[in-house]
Amino acid sequence: MEYKITTRNEMETIELAQNFESEKFPNMIICLQGDLGSGKTVFAKGIASALGIEETVTSPTFNIIKEYLTGEMSFYHMDVYRLNGQIENIDLESYFYKEGIVVIEWADMIEKYLPEERLDIKIKIVDEDTRVFIIKPLGKMYEELCEAVL
Repeated sequence: MEYKITTRNEMETIELAQNFESEKFPNMIICLQGDLGSGKTVFAKGIASALGIEETVTSPTFNIIKEYLTGEMSFYHMDVYRLNGQIENIDLESYFYKEGIVVIEWADMIEKYLPEERLDIKIKIVDEDTRVFIIKPLGKMYEELCEAVL
């Protein structure tokens, strides 16, 4: 099953992310896809703020992975665009079991390395402010998550 949610500004995107965080569980994996400027990092900021992370959250484009360990739960924010599908130099899989929340921007570029159970979110740009989120839960926990917050 897929869900479609439309947001009309950054605040609504942040609120959508916060809804998912409200039902968080250890090892939650959220995979984001979307064009540059679609709101992937804005969504990640919403997760981080709901976790109580006070650090400034920016896209980890040049770092690949940023770890935020000061919130209610650890938050691992990844941007795998620059890897070009080559994950050999990072221990990607270990992040899936660190008892935190993992958000991966450009996840479609490493799809074959992702766990079967996860939350896939495609973000489509409608206009300058409007975005459509196509949300696909993969696995029972993620189906229950979507039922609880959407």
